[in-house]
Amino acid sequence: MNLYLSLIRTGVPALVGWLVALAARHGLNLDAQALSGLLIPLAAFCYYAVFRLAEHYVSPKFGWLLGYARPPQYQYDLAA
Repeated sequence: MNLYLSLIRTGVPALVGWLVALAARHGLNLDAQALSGLLIPLAAFCYYAVFRLAEHYVSPKFGWLLGYARPPQYQYDLAA
């Protein structure tokens, strides 16, 4: 469950950036700097997702490519 929560928490902002980039492509006149500002979160999510999945399914050693070789732990209360 923690793996999927971490991907969602990283992916939702990237998805929003991608949707805005799509909208920009179909009518918003954005300069190159603004467009790159939208695409950077998407590239960051892809990097994170690849190495987070590798850390989970292949080897925990892949966590070092994310800055720390220990995956995040989320505390949540399902009764709340």
